[in-house]
Amino acid sequence: MSTKVAVVTGSNKGIGYAIVRGLCKQFKGDVFLTARNEELGQKAVKSLNDEGLSPKFHQLDITDQVSIERFRDFIKNTYGGLDVLVNNAGMAYKQASTAPFGEQAEVTIKTNYFGTLAVSEALFPLLRPHARVVNVSSMASSFAIRKCSPEVQAKFLNAKITTEELTKLMNDFIQAAKNGDHEKKGYSNSAYGMSKVGASVLSQIQHRQLSADPREDIIVNACCPGYVDTDMSSHKGPKTIDEGADTPIYLALLPEGAKSPAGDFVADREVHRWNEYTYKF
Repeated sequence: MSTKVAVVTGSNKGIGYAIVRGLCKQFKGDVFLTARNEELGQKAVKSLNDEGLSPKFHQLDITDQVSIERFRDFIKNTYGGLDVLVNNAGMAYKQASTAPFGEQAEVTIKTNYFGTLAVSEALFPLLRPHARVVNVSSMASSFAIRKCSPEVQAKFLNAKITTEELTKLMNDFIQAAKNGDHEKKGYSNSAYGMSKVGASVLSQIQHRQLSADPREDIIVNACCPGYVDTDMSSHKGPKTIDEGADTPIYLALLPEGAKSPAGDFVADREVHRWNEYTYKF
C-alpha cells in the first residue's frame, strides 16, 4: 500500500506551520511543509524536528507555475497520489500600506485566488479516493460580500457559477480597482476581502466538480481560522496559531464516508453560510 501524503502550502510560519504541527501528530502518513523560501522552510522543519516531529520539506511558490509543476511532478513520482491538500498560502497588505489600491488588488488576488487555483489545478488530478481539500478562507470574505452591490452579490452567490465566471469576476474587480471605480461597479473596498470571496466561492465550485468525479468521496471545504496572532494580523488576533489551525486540521482529517461538512464554509468546526458569517470576537 502506498504511503499517504498531506501537503500544506505556505507553512513555514503562522497558521500553516501550526497545521503542519497538528497533522504530524495525527495524520498517518508523510506531511509536507512548503514555503517559497527554502531556507525559511528548512528552518521551520528543524524547529518541528526539535519538538520530535518529522515533517518533510519541498519548495513551493504558489505564484510561480514552474515551482508548482516541479512540486506536482515530485509528489506524482514519489507518492503516485495525494491524500490531503491544505491551501493555506496567502498574503495581505497592512492597513498602513501606501501602495495604490489597484496594485494591492492585483497582487493580493494573484496570490490568494489565482495561486490557490493554480495549485488546485495542478494537484487535483493526483487526489486519491477519500482525499480532503481545505481552502483557508477568512471572515473577510463575509464582510466583503456584504459590502458589494446586490447585483455583484448575485453573481458570486449563483449556485451554478463556474470557475471561468468566477475568474472573470476577479479580473473585473482588479481592472476596476486599477481604474479607481471598483466601488462604483459594486465591489467591496477590501482587496484581501475580495480575494477571500474568490477562495470561498472557488471551494464550492471545486466540491461540486469533484462530487461528480469518478474518484470516490473527495471533499473540499473552505474555512475561517478565526482572528489569529500572526504576522498577517500584525499579532492583533486573540487566538494562538494552534487554535487557528484547529478547524483546518479537523477538515483535513474528516473520516472516510463523511457526509458533512462537504462543500461548506466552516468556522470553529461549525458549518456557516460564508456570505452570512459573523465572527464573534
